[in-house]
Amino acid sequence: MAYMALVLLLIFLVIMLLGTPVGFGMGALTVIAFKLLGGDLSMIPQKMFSGIDVYTYVCILLFILSADIMSVGGITRAIVIFCERLVGHIRGGLAHVNVLASMLFAGLSGSAAADAAGLGPIEIQMMTEGGYDKEFSSAVTAASAIIGPIIPPSNIMIIYAGCVGTVSVGKMFMAGAIPGILLGIAYMAFCYYISLKRKYPCREKRASGREIARATWETLPALLLPIIIMGTITLGICTATESSAIAVVYSTIVALCRRQLSFKSFWRACIRSAKAAANVLFIIAIATAMAWAITTLGVAQALTNFCMAYINNKYLFLLFVNILLLLIGMLLDASPALLLMVPILWPVARAFGISDIHFGVMVCFNLMVGTLTPPVGMMLFIVSNVGKVKLSVMYKVILPFVVVAVVVLILITYIPSLTTWLPAVLMK
Repeated sequence: MAYMALVLLLIFLVIMLLGTPVGFGMGALTVIAFKLLGGDLSMIPQKMFSGIDVYTYVCILLFILSADIMSVGGITRAIVIFCERLVGHIRGGLAHVNVLASMLFAGLSGSAAADAAGLGPIEIQMMTEGGYDKEFSSAVTAASAIIGPIIPPSNIMIIYAGCVGTVSVGKMFMAGAIPGILLGIAYMAFCYYISLKRKYPCREKRASGREIARATWETLPALLLPIIIMGTITLGICTATESSAIAVVYSTIVALCRRQLSFKSFWRACIRSAKAAANVLFIIAIATAMAWAITTLGVAQALTNFCMAYINNKYLFLLFVNILLLLIGMLLDASPALLLMVPILWPVARAFGISDIHFGVMVCFNLMVGTLTPPVGMMLFIVSNVGKVKLSVMYKVILPFVVVAVVVLILITYIPSLTTWLPAVLMK
């Protein structure tokens, strides 16, 4: 069985290197695995349906829709202006604006792709017109976009909670707040250092109190949304799914009040969100069938036995997991990687006494770093297209940001309280 699992892994790598879309690649491998196991292929659609027949996954669609409606309502540009008023006067100010805007937008979308595609064009144009290199501007945009799925709400944390089955989505959201803020601060410190070295410009004087107040008023609806989402979950008023529905209603009211939402634009937002959610759910469905084949092949049990035989403490295991996931993250997007690896790795982590919340944030953070890492790195493809920068150039300029993110990952891995403290205090 272990030999067969290795063969399937090699087949999957070949399929991915041929440029096959992830969902179809996983589907092909699932069919091959079922045939090798002598299974009934009619089980595949049954497994696929059971994989997405999960109430919690409604959050994914609704959080995407909420962010899209906010963008239609002009909130995206308001966020950028607000951040510029706050930190534009610091050396490398527009780079800090880029990072801070992504941290705020994270509270709306929970998606790195939405951040890169929604804020990316505004941020890159703003930075290049302000005297920054287009390559550096694009690198900051790609790097800061991965903060979206770490700071709540987070689509990949919803998927992780669904994979484990015993952890609260609300607690996972809370657990991501401190790591996301840490990553944002680390990026801003690095941008400050680069800006000093390259003598990038900044605003000559601080924004006046009146300018900050006006920008705050314009951005207030966006600032209140994550507070509403997390407040209702923390106080036990709503589940994560119910809070996502409230987010959609709130976003619609805000966009209507700003007189920037018509029936036509609302309909288009619904279509875009449905397509984005369908892409994620298709991968979840395929991965569920594939996970069944992997379980039947005994891959999880083989890995557990290997770890117990050769890795004698949890710290070495966490190092092993990080290295493994960083390699996988170079080839796969975060969602399919989660769906493939969590069912395999979580039983081992539990055997070592690792918290499901700590392990989940570490895994999600790790895989988001993978979206920045060549050769696949989904964020690199998106920002390369948005910023009109060659992919080969993106591969080079993104590496320092990857190093910064890995340093923060190490802190999260070996200081569990960074992830477990906030949920323990606010959601007992």
